[in-house]
Amino acid sequence: MYPNTQLYINAQWVDAIDKSTLAVINPADETQIGTVAKASIADLDLALQAAEHGFATWKNTPAQQRSKLMRKAAQILRERSDNIAHIMTLEQGKPLAQAKVETLAAADTIDWFAGETLRAYGRIVPPRAMDVQSMVIKSPVGIVAAFTPWNFPINQVVRKLSAALAAGCAIIIKAPEETPASPAQLIQAFHDAGIPQGVINLVYGIPAQISEYLIAHPSIKKISFTGSTPVGKQLASLAGLHMKKVTMELGGHAPVLIFNDADLDLAVKEMVAAKFRNAGQVCIAPTRFIIQRDVYDIFIEKLIAQVSQLKVGNGLDEATDVGPMIHTRGLSNIQRLIADALDQGATLCLGGKALTGKGYFMQPTILKDVPLDAKCMHSEPFAPLILCVPFDHYQDAIVEANRLPFGLAAYAYSASNRTCMALGRDIQAGMLTINHNGLSVPELPFGGINDSGYGSEGGSEAIEAYLNTRLVTVAGR
Repeated sequence: MYPNTQLYINAQWVDAIDKSTLAVINPADETQIGTVAKASIADLDLALQAAEHGFATWKNTPAQQRSKLMRKAAQILRERSDNIAHIMTLEQGKPLAQAKVETLAAADTIDWFAGETLRAYGRIVPPRAMDVQSMVIKSPVGIVAAFTPWNFPINQVVRKLSAALAAGCAIIIKAPEETPASPAQLIQAFHDAGIPQGVINLVYGIPAQISEYLIAHPSIKKISFTGSTPVGKQLASLAGLHMKKVTMELGGHAPVLIFNDADLDLAVKEMVAAKFRNAGQVCIAPTRFIIQRDVYDIFIEKLIAQVSQLKVGNGLDEATDVGPMIHTRGLSNIQRLIADALDQGATLCLGGKALTGKGYFMQPTILKDVPLDAKCMHSEPFAPLILCVPFDHYQDAIVEANRLPFGLAAYAYSASNRTCMALGRDIQAGMLTINHNGLSVPELPFGGINDSGYGSEGGSEAIEAYLNTRLVTVAGR
């Protein structure tokens, strides 16, 4: 039911050279369900050698051919989505329906970037002399090192992989050891579609060892990382020492602004779904609910009514809305944050405890009147936790929304066009969605500002980070 995962190097699935493995744990029952190969430096050297050969082939493959191959991989992924979703739920815990949505969304992402393959345009610049032609050329940057987390095992890989392939780059992916089998299934789809040898390589192992070796290696020309802000800063600093291109998609602490003229039922429905997806382990999850005082109590009542209906359980159970957290560290952290908030004077409205028995299950939790001194108002909870605070005036809401150094996602609900337009100017976030949840689709930019990183992993902006812009100017003689 659950496959052991090997390394993928030079179009072959292989064990680590020293045969080392790591255990894979099912977060719903804490049992070991399999193993994943643990790469050493020797394995990374093989992956680098393979990627160098793969890049030489792929950069000279016509864009139309690359696009067709990517679309074929997307179709294979769709055909296997049921099986892949089952594997993802076993290793990651999210409900089966969410795992299937993630898999199918990955296929859409591949299709989008397959189109971008054909749109990586240069341009001709009008010359100052009639016998001169000046051309701006887009060329692939080279070999990419990508580092991805466990919360979306396929989604986080596919954005980086698809953009790299669309640009003509080869890639080495360091995927998450907690959830290795589902990204391996993604790579298998590309393998079966006919990706040339060495273009894609997949490794697992000790994150710090792999990142330090690959980022500094002269063959690597581009870094893409998704993860926490502290780790992202370390990796960006290392990449800067070697003048490597970098995309950083880091943590957030998303505010939700609820104004007194908002459609409260719509806001509750959409934000509860967004908050408790993947047990709240989502970088763009709405967390700080900043609610105008006129509707503060009624909105929280509606939140409680909606959240209290959510079923916590094994993701393989079709009735489950909220699966387990990924590991005991996250479960312990959220319990500490809740206890601290209550000590600081917050009021517990719902939940607040871990479930007894096996598995890393946490009750969906709502706190209100959370003081700014509480740690959870500064540190990303990454858990099924809603924090509610009131505001009186528009500017008060803006100050709180922009108070933290993060700037990834933000949400707002208001019936006032004037308010909505002002929010677009005033909210400091890489992504703001108003009166609906419109984030994380392939054709739109995806990324943050400030401590939430830089660069985009979606939209037409995403491929630019994988391309070099070069000038070729020729005078006729």
